[in-house]
This record gives sequence, structure tokens and C-alpha cells, in this order.
Amino acid sequence: MMRVLSVASECVPLIKTGGLADVAGALPGALAECGIDMRTLLPGYPPVIAAAQGTEHDIGALFGGPARIVEGRLGDTVLYVLDAPHLFDRAGGIYLGPDGRDWPDNAERFAALSYAAARIGAEGAMGWTPDLLHLHDWQAGLTPVYLHQLDAAPMKTLITVHNIAFQGLAPAGKLELLGLPDSGFTSEGFEYWGQISALKAGLVYSDAISTVSATYATELLTPEYGMGLDGVLRSRRADLHGILNGIDGTSWLPPYKSPRGKAKHKAALRQEFGLPEAEGPLCIVISRLTEQKGLDLLLEALPDLIEAGGQLALLGSGDPQLEAAFRKAAGDPNVSVRIGYDEPLSRRMMSGADAILVPSRFEPCGLTQLYGLRYGTLPVVALTGGLADTVINASPAALAAGCATGLQFHPVTADALRITLARLSSLWQDQPVWQRMMRNAMAHPVGWDQSARAYADLYESIVSRP
Repeated sequence: MMRVLSVASECVPLIKTGGLADVAGALPGALAECGIDMRTLLPGYPPVIAAAQGTEHDIGALFGGPARIVEGRLGDTVLYVLDAPHLFDRAGGIYLGPDGRDWPDNAERFAALSYAAARIGAEGAMGWTPDLLHLHDWQAGLTPVYLHQLDAAPMKTLITVHNIAFQGLAPAGKLELLGLPDSGFTSEGFEYWGQISALKAGLVYSDAISTVSATYATELLTPEYGMGLDGVLRSRRADLHGILNGIDGTSWLPPYKSPRGKAKHKAALRQEFGLPEAEGPLCIVISRLTEQKGLDLLLEALPDLIEAGGQLALLGSGDPQLEAAFRKAAGDPNVSVRIGYDEPLSRRMMSGADAILVPSRFEPCGLTQLYGLRYGTLPVVALTGGLADTVINASPAALAAGCATGLQFHPVTADALRITLARLSSLWQDQPVWQRMMRNAMAHPVGWDQSARAYADLYESIVSRP
């Protein structure tokens, strides 16, 4: 049985800020079906430490304080928790302090996670040694560098890019503090415009690279989407793989088996959000409120949706200007806004809505559109990244073939979104077609089966390399 250590900065249900946590939580169970023994290394934030009650392995001092690896369990998954209270036991978010800014020692905190991963790769932990380290995003990106320093370079590594916009940059003055070699601080190494880039280290030194959809893998090779790392990725094109994320179908399970069951949940959602009856589709947004997510475009197109009889219920937080703009938009009786995040509420929204709007300017994979498909809540998405790979656009050909599952728009502009929302409203009026699309969406495969097999095959190909 192949042994794989997944190294992540967050993991459901223990700690979550985004889709990475969902993926890290779902992968071990999905890969177990493929005969992979995957264990997960996490930082010892307070909610995670509570799950770590097993054997301990001391790894000495790390960046100003003692550190140890503690074994724990999360259901059937074995956890390894990096217990370093001086780095992780603190109030605030896992990346941001109470002031809303990055923790000033984030470079050290996640270098410590990378170093702990390298130590497990080099020495094993609690009698278990992995065959491969699966690294997630910049927080684990320095691991291959530390493996070389520990003379454990034969240990194979795969890094997955969940969002290349986050690169783990640190001042060059921290080279010595982080224990990084001067020889690596070059354009061919982990130097990025005079700074240390943890993500670039992972891209340069890992044995292989994956990202979370085939389209995003192609987009990353371009200056528009590569965020300054497109040249590095083009140089490693042969080692770059796009594997779609999935969702946990046992967790995200609609409370109905057919489109007919949605009606009572829609009525309850309208009541919860204080929305009246309407002649058009009830649309939802569940999202961070950021420019990346294209929600400024939605604000421009929203009046047309409302005029056509549609409604909007939004749950999210982020940019203060966007928060204020949506609060102002909620002055219309057919718009209701909740600022914040509430997972039980998000599930009720999925159950009751007709459509979910995801107008992202870029989206590596996206999970909300997958939840929408699962619930028969038709996704309206920009033609980018994983949104392009997971939604079958209601084009005339797809409607004639009876296979459409949602709507896509391109270019990613307010005008294109406005036109697509008009199409949405028109389709809503043709209920036989709408019901067919809902059935298609609910039957569309969104689980981990195919993707887990693809990861297992990729692991095998990496481990078998000389």
C-alpha cells in the first residue's frame, strides 16, 4: 500500500477559510478507496490540537520555541499535528491577526510546517514513513528545499496549486532565519522580484505539480493568469497536471431526491431572507466578496435581474466597499444580504435557491458550483478555470441534446453577465426545460471517484521515477 503524507494549512472539519480545507479533508477518504494510506499534517491551531491526543515526537526548537509532532485522529484519518504554541496558539485567524492583516511571522509559521513535513519525509513519524509528500499551496512550498538540506532528496514530492494568487512572499532578509540556502535565492530558485517565494520554491523543486482543473492548468501558462510565475510553469509544462476537485457527497446531500422536492425549501429560504414571492428565479451568492469573484460585475447587472422578476439572496464577507454596496442594494425588496459566513445557512440556501451565481474573473476550480449541481441549483458561471470544466452551458446545441446543467458567460464583463442573467430568466419561464436542467445537474458526477483515481495514478508515476 502506498503511503502519502498530505501537508496542508487547513482541513475540514477542524479549521477552514476556503476550499483548500474541503479538499484536504476529503482526499484521505477518497484515496483510501484506491488503496492509498494518506495521513495529514496540520499546524497545531487550538481547534486542531484538541484532536491530537496520541504519541508525541519531539523535533526540537523551531523559530523561537519548542516544537513536537503529535499523532491524532480525524475519523478514519491519521493526523500529525505540529504542536508549536509560539507559532499557532493565538487569537485571530489562521493567516490574519485580529487587525485583519497577515501575521508578521507567517513566513516562519509555515516554514515550520514545511520543515516538519521534511522531517517526517526524512525520518518517518511514529513508525510510519511516507513514499510521497503531497504539498498544498505556498504554506507547504518550502518542503522540498528542507528535504535537500536533510539529505532526503530521494523522497518524492507533489505540490498542488489551489490558487496561484497566494505565493507566500517574505523579505530576502529572512533567508538565514528561515534556514534557506543563499544558493537558492536566484531567479532559477525561490527568488521572486527580490523576495523569497515559498510557492515558487515548491514549483521549482517538487517532482511534479498539479492544480485543480485542466483549464486552470492551461491558464497558468499565460501571463494573464500566471501571476508572474507563468515562465516557471512553462518550463515545467511536462510535469504540470490538472485534476478537478470533487466534493464529499455524503456531507453535501440535498434534502430531496428530485427537483420537485425543492419547492418547500425555496419557500422557507424566502421567509428566512425576508423576500416576497416573485415571477423569476431566486438566485444566491455564497462567496468571499472580492474583485476576483467578480461580484462588482454582479452589482452592475443586478438591476436587470430584478427588473426581469428575479431575486438575490447573498451570504458573504470581504472587501468593505463591496459589503457596503450590497447592503445598499438590499434596499430593494427583492435583494437580501447577510454579511458573514454561516455554513448551515449556506446549505439551506443551496436547498432553496433556483440558481447560484459565480461570476469569477478567475477560479482555479471552485466548489460552490459543484454544490449547486448537487442540489439542482443551476450554476451561472464565468468561462474560466474549473467553472469551464464542470458546467455544461445551456447553448442551443446542449439544450437540443438535453444535457445542459447551467449557464456560462464570456468575456467576464458586466454586459456579458447581464445578457446571461436575461437568458437565465427566460429559461426559468420554460419550466419543462428548467426541470430537465435541474435533473441533469443533480445527476452530474461531482464526487471524488474519478479525481481520486487520477491522483493515485499520478502518485504512482512520481514514486516510480528514478
